[in-house]
Amino acid sequence: MPSHLPIRTTRLQATDEPLARQLFLLIAEVFENETTPLSTPYLERLLGRPDFWAIAAFAGDRLAGGLTAFTLPLITSESSEIFLYDIAVHPDFQRQGIGRQLVAHLRQAASSEGIESLWVPADNEDQHALDFYHALGGRAAPVTIFTL
Repeated sequence: MPSHLPIRTTRLQATDEPLARQLFLLIAEVFENETTPLSTPYLERLLGRPDFWAIAAFAGDRLAGGLTAFTLPLITSESSEIFLYDIAVHPDFQRQGIGRQLVAHLRQAASSEGIESLWVPADNEDQHALDFYHALGGRAAPVTIFTL
């Protein structure tokens, strides 16, 4: 179902707990991940953290997608970088530039805070993600991530 509505993106705040709950469920559904319900106090604390980013995209009043990211302070300079953790777009809205708009919102907001570097992991088998990040001008870095 293509949307002809303008897309609005916004960073969620501590008072946006119901929207965050919807966004996090959407991300889990798109990635086919199991999820457990998060308590309202937990969500409010998470959204209230200045180092946590939850950006939602809306087509009209409908949640179309969103992302989560974290600000990581560096030890080599008095600066930070952004770790984009999850980005998902509802299947009804995919291939309409919403993911691109979400990343642009994050980059612009981070830049206004003096943060210029953003990085994101992508599974080597996820060709869709690899193509998406290449199209945004991303450069792949050879790295192995260990889960302990």
